[in-house]
Amino acid sequence: MTHTAPSLEHLCKRGCEFLGTKHAILGGAMTWVSNHHLVAAISNAGGFGVLASGAMSPDILSQEIDHTKAMTTKPFGVNLITMHPMLEQMIDVCGQHKIRHVVLAGGLPNSASFTRLKEHVCLVIGFAPALVIAKKLIKMGADALVIEGSEAGGHIGPVSTSVLAQEILPQIHEVPVFVAGGIGRGEAFVSYLKMGASGCQLGTRFVCAEESPAHENFKQAFIRAQARDAVISLQLDQRFPVIPVRALANKATKEFLEVQATIIKEYDSGATDLKEAQLKIEHYWAGALRRAVIDGDIENGSLMAGQSVGMVNKIQSTADIMSELITQANAFLEETPYKAA
Repeated sequence: MTHTAPSLEHLCKRGCEFLGTKHAILGGAMTWVSNHHLVAAISNAGGFGVLASGAMSPDILSQEIDHTKAMTTKPFGVNLITMHPMLEQMIDVCGQHKIRHVVLAGGLPNSASFTRLKEHVCLVIGFAPALVIAKKLIKMGADALVIEGSEAGGHIGPVSTSVLAQEILPQIHEVPVFVAGGIGRGEAFVSYLKMGASGCQLGTRFVCAEESPAHENFKQAFIRAQARDAVISLQLDQRFPVIPVRALANKATKEFLEVQATIIKEYDSGATDLKEAQLKIEHYWAGALRRAVIDGDIENGSLMAGQSVGMVNKIQSTADIMSELITQANAFLEETPYKAA
């Protein structure tokens, strides 16, 4: 039986209520990109900006929160990396600033982190790359989840967004679930809402916003790129695991393969031990993201980008990007009748 299609407002209700926003769209936390300028712009446009704390110190994070508050009165969150050596202090900074939403990324958080965040009355959002981890995070106390597929930029898991959504959305109802990875248009946003998502998270789409601090060279690389240009870092030898990262192919990605090959030969010849060889491989990318985003060195830096980069074709204001997404979403809803089960 065919009924009137639900409104976008109805589909987004749970996500908007959880975030305290007009639109159930989170800005992906991108190191060196998601600073106070972009985060405030996303929140002011009706979405939910998320500060990327990355390798910030607690003092720098505190300053970034202050700067963001000076630019918006709308809700925003902070993304904390679970492997940060000063994670407890970073959590305390969020508590002192009365940050309502904290996103824990970079690995499965421990129970102590949840306890400390709850003591600060923070809502915790966790990343779930599989159904079993989604259930574990909820048991630990997660208030919402983000399921991010391999189409996303930066550090990624092995499963695509569409598969994760089918695996997790029908099974998880206790908390809001936001879908991320490869989303660049409003039609995809609506599709995941209809599948049961409470909202979506977009990162790559906002890199070329006017308010983004990314270097002009970095933005132009995104504008020139096609989806196929955002590739996963390759691992040459299973003895030397490489954390998968999706980024635009450039001179550095090619050299990384040569570096791996050289180091592997050194190890096989006995010129270096396993630990030293692994460290050499891991250190290749040290500082590479900053070189690209801030310094504009798009040949020797890391151009982390999701496959939705092919849909980024111009520099525009964050408000215009948000308006575009919502216009596309509403148009798609009006053109596709809703069929009740």
